[in-house]
Amino acid sequence: MDAVPQMGVVQQMNVTQPIDAMPQLGAATQLGGMPQLGFWDMIANATVVVQGVMIMLALMSLVSWSIIFYKIIQIHLGRRKAIHERALFQNATNLADGVQILREQGNSALYPIAKKGLVEFRRLEQSVIHPNLKFRVAGDNLRRVLEQGVSESLGDMSRSLAFLATCANSAPFIGLFGTVWGIMNSFHSIGQMKTAALAAVAPGISEALVATAIGLAVAIPATIAYNTFLGMINTVQTEMECFASEFLNRAQLELPWMNKRGE
Repeated sequence: MDAVPQMGVVQQMNVTQPIDAMPQLGAATQLGGMPQLGFWDMIANATVVVQGVMIMLALMSLVSWSIIFYKIIQIHLGRRKAIHERALFQNATNLADGVQILREQGNSALYPIAKKGLVEFRRLEQSVIHPNLKFRVAGDNLRRVLEQGVSESLGDMSRSLAFLATCANSAPFIGLFGTVWGIMNSFHSIGQMKTAALAAVAPGISEALVATAIGLAVAIPATIAYNTFLGMINTVQTEMECFASEFLNRAQLELPWMNKRGE
């Protein structure tokens, strides 16, 4: 009679022991089934198309950052020189001396504009047109020449900004293309493996999403830099346009027939 309960206890222990071990086994299987991928591992394991998209975005980022650093120096120096040189020109005794002062500055921001204006000024000064005709033509000619000089100088500062705008607008969509392509491959793998387990699709989806992340990493700095540079160039443009107006005023003072109609 005493042996029967003992056998029941033994049987209960044999049944409950595997049940307690099952969750531990399942957790180990779940953790072991999902690979722990780092950033570079996800890039290395991506498909050829997604890797091509990432390489394209990396090149765009390299070029855009090169432009950003170059433009920071170019536009900042141009703005500082324009403010300084405009003050020097205002203190010059006459138009020719003012242009000479700008020429001596070296890599001047305003000298190319002043040089064009001075050439036109000399041409008008030596022209033999009737004074009435001179009055009508000279001011407009000199103004157009100065405006052309301002446009050319600003065009040099604005060069390559179009690439930043292109990166800002297109990089997210290029990255999105890589993501869509990678997700398509992940779903194709689900069909082949005939399973929808997270461990089967998560690596492919995470690799695909890296392309979108890289695209945003390219676009965000390009957008910020582009808008910042536009604001800085507007400041330089204001200085150059004010200088052109001051140049025209001096020219009118030094050519008396530009201030009055021929008598």
